Amino acid sequence: MERADQPSTRHPLTPDAISAYDGACHVLLDNWTGSSTVPSRGLYPHQWSWDSGFIAIGRRHLSPPRAQQELETLLAAQWGDGRIPHIVFNPEVPLDAYFPSPDFWHSTTAGRGAGAGAPRHVETSGIVQPPIHALAAWLVHRADPDTSRRRGFLPRVHPRLVAWQRYLTERRDLGGHGLAAIVHPWESGMDNSPSWDQPLAAVPPAAPGSFTRADLAHGAPCDRPTDLDYRKYVRLALDYRDHGYRDDLAPHPFAVEDPAFNALLIASEHALAEIAMEIGEDPSDHLVRAETATTALRKRLWDEEAGQFFSYDVRAGAPVRERSAAGLIPLIVPGLPEHISDALIATMTGPHFGLGTATTLVPSYALTGAAFDASRYWRGPAWFNVNWLLERGLRRYGAARRAAALRAAMLRAATDSRFTEYVDPYTGAARGSRAFGWTAALTIDLLAQGATEGLSTTTTEHTEPRPHAAGGLRDHLHASPTARP
Repeated sequence: MERADQPSTRHPLTPDAISAYDGACHVLLDNWTGSSTVPSRGLYPHQWSWDSGFIAIGRRHLSPPRAQQELETLLAAQWGDGRIPHIVFNPEVPLDAYFPSPDFWHSTTAGRGAGAGAPRHVETSGIVQPPIHALAAWLVHRADPDTSRRRGFLPRVHPRLVAWQRYLTERRDLGGHGLAAIVHPWESGMDNSPSWDQPLAAVPPAAPGSFTRADLAHGAPCDRPTDLDYRKYVRLALDYRDHGYRDDLAPHPFAVEDPAFNALLIASEHALAEIAMEIGEDPSDHLVRAETATTALRKRLWDEEAGQFFSYDVRAGAPVRERSAAGLIPLIVPGLPEHISDALIATMTGPHFGLGTATTLVPSYALTGAAFDASRYWRGPAWFNVNWLLERGLRRYGAARRAAALRAAMLRAATDSRFTEYVDPYTGAARGSRAFGWTAALTIDLLAQGATEGLSTTTTEHTEPRPHAAGGLRDHLHASPTARP
């Protein structure tokens, strides 16, 4: 593995940070399949789309070529219409290890119709997940620009990433207002969020006993979505599959504009502008698209009185007034007016989400919400990827002390919980799968910030870890022989 240059500013890391680094590296080593990283060996034994984006962001500090491979493996399963499927299936994993399995999605047959163009060489799902990928690719490049340029990483992935963004902005603008719509709750990444209860109400569930869930073998039923939730998820997926995954033909009984999904779309458009400049292309189109989508996000989803963004039910023609953490994630979007960024931070730290008072991590759903459940998946627990995005947003809009406190809390929670999937927002108790891929990867990313900035409250606005931060991080850890992903 090539050794990166040392950053210009170095700060000593504590024994706890060294322990966190070693533990996180072991998780990534154990979850590596040879070409990509599984979220967890038990519950999620395949490659997941936005998981791989977050995992690549962490891996860039350890092995930029492997981080590049993570994204390239995912992009190799891209469909002809540009979509990146939310699961790329490993053919060596038994069909009953995960549901819905490849024999449910039938991507290589049902997805081959005109306009969709599913690949023939690999089985995938037919739906998508949030578009973190261009942002991830840009951050991976910046970790080691020399190796990236030598391998031609950005010129290879740029056209695929552009096709992915165009799929979302053109084929998925189901409301006609310049925002991408999700057509299944799983596409949000926040599967059973209370934000989906209202739009799902009219969806008929699949018949009881028509499928067997595999997730309950790996987690407590009280932590997982309910059987009724799953029956509705299955019905939506079946209907989409039976229409050949054609967005122009499928009826889309569930169609929602999600603020987090669209915020990541905008952030990735800005990243594509950076990528375009790096490879000698004109960034103007990406910047115009980012600005247009940001305007649509504000006009369509912002609620001034609530101080956050709400999802919009395209079919009902009305906002979904549930306070999900998804409504805070637009804090990552560049150029928000001050009154919006200030309001988002006030909502995050106020009684609804309690950051810094009732909670040390932002819960996935408001503490004050009628549907709040501290242990059930996306209905209240705190997730590491959500908090990583919010920490980034806090730094962007000048809340450096709050960002530093959130970063420190994330590192404590990750190590105390053995890199669990998510935690109880009040107690920090581990929930879901242990040794979770993106928890480990984002822990490494936060530690890299500490190596270059110091784990203090003096972080400046718009700060990214410097290129080659991994070298400084590994130097501080004495190039631990046990941590070599």
